[in-house]
Amino acid sequence: MNIEQQPLPSSQPLAEAMIHNYSKVEHFYEYDLTRREEWARRMEWLKQSDDKRLNRIKLAQVLKGFNREHNPHEAVMASIDLLEQEGTAVIVGGQQSGLLTGPLFVIYKALSIIKAAKEAQENLSHPVVPVFWIAGEDHDWDEVDHTYLLSADQQIKRIRIAKRSEQRTPVSQVKVLQEDWEQIADELETLLQNTEFKSGLLDVYRTLASQSHTLTECFAKLIGTLFGRFGLIVMDSADARLRQLEVPIFERMIKQNDELEQAYLRAGKELAAGGFSLQADVHEGGANLFYVHEGERKLLFKQNGVFTDRKGSCSFSADELLAELDAHPERFSNNVLTRPLMQDSVLPVLGTVLGAGEIAYWALTGKAFQAFGIQMPILVPRESFTMIDGAVQRNMEKYGLGWSDVNNKDSLADKREAWLKEQDHLHLEERFAEIKSSFEAMYNPLIEQLGTVQAGLIKLGGANRDKIIEQIEYLRNKAIDALAKSNDSGIRHFERIEQSVIPSGRLQERVYNAFYYLNRYGWNWIDELAGIPYDVTGTHRILYL
Repeated sequence: MNIEQQPLPSSQPLAEAMIHNYSKVEHFYEYDLTRREEWARRMEWLKQSDDKRLNRIKLAQVLKGFNREHNPHEAVMASIDLLEQEGTAVIVGGQQSGLLTGPLFVIYKALSIIKAAKEAQENLSHPVVPVFWIAGEDHDWDEVDHTYLLSADQQIKRIRIAKRSEQRTPVSQVKVLQEDWEQIADELETLLQNTEFKSGLLDVYRTLASQSHTLTECFAKLIGTLFGRFGLIVMDSADARLRQLEVPIFERMIKQNDELEQAYLRAGKELAAGGFSLQADVHEGGANLFYVHEGERKLLFKQNGVFTDRKGSCSFSADELLAELDAHPERFSNNVLTRPLMQDSVLPVLGTVLGAGEIAYWALTGKAFQAFGIQMPILVPRESFTMIDGAVQRNMEKYGLGWSDVNNKDSLADKREAWLKEQDHLHLEERFAEIKSSFEAMYNPLIEQLGTVQAGLIKLGGANRDKIIEQIEYLRNKAIDALAKSNDSGIRHFERIEQSVIPSGRLQERVYNAFYYLNRYGWNWIDELAGIPYDVTGTHRILYL
């Protein structure tokens, strides 16, 4: 595998500045990840603030319970045992529980967590374990119910799992029937090309799916199968056992809700004043907490001292909400702005692995961390890759294409048209244009002269001219089509490059699922990715397979 560093222009100025120009945005964050002494400073703070987080022994019991069910690797149990010991820190990152693990960047995030933990442990000579936080409390089923594969005939194909209810229920509570799991297996069998790894891969999926009642359970089992041997602990934010431990943290969020609200609003105003776009919604009166009412997850707001949802289907005074929390903690969950506070109140977080968009919206939480009496952790960009297989690489070399030519749909289209034009040895476009121009130059004066014979001949002559031009244009189009067909092989090569590298004009890692690559390269593909030298800045790299 050859590796080539190819930075991509960022669509998130905040993330770009935090990584490469920290002084510009340091008032929104807490630590400069590029300075080793900052990692040591964070570790020291964790040691001094251990009493601000959940009891390690109780937390370890919950984590052992979940991982014994879904990720029972001995390396995972060793990580949990280590986490139970005072002084151990974690590198954490999270994602929704997507179908078949979701898009590739989820795999890269898990790998980034593992690598960052290993790097930090070696640099600090201190125990650091990796943790993957599944956002099972999220209710946006449409965001996680599908994934995409590059089929055997090089087409982008979507696989989607059904949902039997329209309620906005947390994903970890949505039941998936065995017939739905089997339907996914059938689609995989049809879409994946026949390789030496296909049968084993499908067997693993069928086994794990048959043991899963929800998308979160299957996701956890797949992540465990891929990364358990690296000691990656998996946890579900919607785990009822965890929620029971989190009650005191939610209680603080309710009691300090006005203070937290003002912290988010102030941060939003400062970001806007600095010319940055807000990457999460910050509302006046926003409670930034969810409550499950009659099976539906509802975002809470405050109106005249009452906590309620937008439609007013449920409402509580602060005291009533606290009583409800005590009686039914499983009904409560965080939104995008309070989840960082919860994460750092649960785990001794040295660093959290994030995508660029996440780094941008975390800037809204800095003042809330302060109000909550804790510190924002080190924000660690996840690693980013584009994989180019041998066939695509050969096609790129054949047509003289570099990364800058293929990383943008428009630039690749321009290169394809330029190449096709080079195959036009008859210069069809120019010659047909000349013929049309010459014809009109000769024919138009004649039409005008015919008007002296009879006025009606001008209109007839114009119609006749247009028909002849239409026929010339018809022949031109047929000739261009014939040229394209005679070069069909080359056009297919360009299409294969596009489908592989920038499917639907997007980065490969945001579209395709890992199963396509596991099917082509086997389980060792994960080990190869794990062996790529770690880059703390997350700079995009090209992997020539």
